[in-house]
Amino acid sequence: MKYLLRYREILLVVIIAVLLAAFSTRSPGFARPANLSNIFNDTSILIILALGQMAVILTKSIDLSVAANVAFTGMAVAMLNAAYPGLPLIVILAAALGIGAVLGALNGILVWKLNIPSIVVTLGTLTIYRGMAFVLSGGGWVNAHQMTEPFLQTPRQIFLGLPLLGWTAILIVAAMYLVMSRTLLGRAIYASGGNPAAAVYAGIDVGRTRFLAFTISGTLAGLCGYLWVSRYAVAYVDIAAGFELDSVAACVIGGISTLGGIGSVAGAVLGSLFLGVIKNALPVINISPFSQMAISGAVIIAAVVFNARQERRRGRIILRDRGASEQIEGVT
Repeated sequence: MKYLLRYREILLVVIIAVLLAAFSTRSPGFARPANLSNIFNDTSILIILALGQMAVILTKSIDLSVAANVAFTGMAVAMLNAAYPGLPLIVILAAALGIGAVLGALNGILVWKLNIPSIVVTLGTLTIYRGMAFVLSGGGWVNAHQMTEPFLQTPRQIFLGLPLLGWTAILIVAAMYLVMSRTLLGRAIYASGGNPAAAVYAGIDVGRTRFLAFTISGTLAGLCGYLWVSRYAVAYVDIAAGFELDSVAACVIGGISTLGGIGSVAGAVLGSLFLGVIKNALPVINISPFSQMAISGAVIIAAVVFNARQERRRGRIILRDRGASEQIEGVT
């Protein structure tokens, strides 16, 4: 048990397995491969958003504008597709990634150059981006009949038993794992949140690293803007409402510390899957929407308490020892 408590990822795998077994007693088909594939597909957008949020939280920041980014980018690419139906899908994807990256970079610049707390910046841009989506669309909707078949159907194409939407999430997970564990940027992200002073001593530009983390988050949110609109075949101002909190919740449940420097890609993915299982299972067992919200809130609070207890121990904070040793050498 101590081993499970120490490694959040293993504990989450066990909890998810127990939940699947428990819900299967009420709904026998719940744990069937086809349904599990549907749950993963339903959770794919949240997984991608949570990975972007993870990069920001690891730098001891937060991005509350991700869902608004999804809304604006989704509306923009839907209107682009409706206005220019002959435009290749690759161009629309590039536009989605570019718009998302610009919105994320704007957050990063405000945090980096003006030294404004990230929660203040992204709370403001959350409203701004939603307002931009309203101004762009005039409050109207873009419906399925206005979009082209390639735009709508590409993420739904089945490959090896899983829609391309799910495979996109898998590719993003693999890419983020490589970035966070095998690149200088990944190490800088952990260091900037874990011990900013030591990171500076090691030659890391903490402000620039946070800027890049916000840009990553924005880029992934832009991708989710297209994926959301194509999956649900509609674009409107309030799409993805509340998903900024879901992305934070997935990270917290996955063991990513809001104090920065501690967490993993696997944790963010498993936290998202945990929420996905809960949200898919509660309606099946006739739990009311209000009770679902209460249960989700209780789970988040429990995860925060658990994280606080775990952070008393030695966490994964890169360069802490190096920074401490350099400070000792400076004193002597």
